Amino acid sequence: MNYIPLTDYIKLNRILIIRLSSLGDILLTTPLVRSLKKKYPDILINFLLRKEYRDVYKFNPYINNLYLLERDNRFPDELLNQKYNLVLDLQNNFRSVGIRKKVETEKVRVFNKKTFEKLLLVNFKINKLKNAEQIPVRYAASLEDFQLDDEGLDLFTGDVNPLIKKNEKRYIGFAPGSRHFTKMWPEDYYISLGNKLFFSGFTIVLFGGKDDKDLCERLSQKIQGSINLSNDNDLLLTAVNIKECLAVVCNDSGLMHAACAVKVPVMALYGSTVKEFGFTPYRNRNLILENKTLTCRPCTHIGRESCPKKHFKCMLELTPELAFDKLQEFINSL
Repeated sequence: MNYIPLTDYIKLNRILIIRLSSLGDILLTTPLVRSLKKKYPDILINFLLRKEYRDVYKFNPYINNLYLLERDNRFPDELLNQKYNLVLDLQNNFRSVGIRKKVETEKVRVFNKKTFEKLLLVNFKINKLKNAEQIPVRYAASLEDFQLDDEGLDLFTGDVNPLIKKNEKRYIGFAPGSRHFTKMWPEDYYISLGNKLFFSGFTIVLFGGKDDKDLCERLSQKIQGSINLSNDNDLLLTAVNIKECLAVVCNDSGLMHAACAVKVPVMALYGSTVKEFGFTPYRNRNLILENKTLTCRPCTHIGRESCPKKHFKCMLELTPELAFDKLQEFINSL
């Protein structure tokens, strides 16, 4: 592909960025948006995402217009009534291709998903991703010769007030949910770790969205002194309460990136996925626990509904005792 320097795009001062889903992937676009706006303050940046993820950019000061894709794939006519000099497709799938073909633009740039490299690693354990950058850096690489700033993720929460206060107790957040079973640390492990932390003087706060409410309720009944703040996908309320925590224990999930976006240290438990895919905590204090002894990892690049080897050692061998010791060390180092 023949690249044209980004400075040549700025003449019309209008860029459309497309990243439709999911929560973590959209949060990982925020360094690029901020860096573009800081370098080119007069540029107009419009962003298109799925309606259910609008909170990520609802109060973001670096975009000019936020466009929402409805469940039936409808989006505002206003999106098509503008001429862009650059459409940046960070989704790069069938749906985003169809959208960008409808938009009048001079240039299109597309995120390299490294699909072939991921297939090699998952299916044949041939690792061509050893030196792969994290996803925000790879998003920026869609534009030639453009560098991100030195800051992390953004999540602006407006005037939403927290339900807990950090000066009242020593809160540790748990975000136990994930869309896929093989990315979830076992429920009883969270319970065991939560009670160990309770007897060490911490209060556990449970976070999750609509799909995690039953799980969080079960945990809250079995973790002494815990507070269940799961809700119906109110990301901003979740974020302001995460901010009140000393650290968050989580899976490789969207809420891991949300915690990073509000600058709270995270201890993340990685099962079927690996760091090479690029979805690791970005420019935020973190500790990743993973089982590096297994030759079957990764068995997927997104997650599976069950362990293909039937042993699930990638998570089961990350014991609550190990997590407790590592978390204490991590907190003491902050």
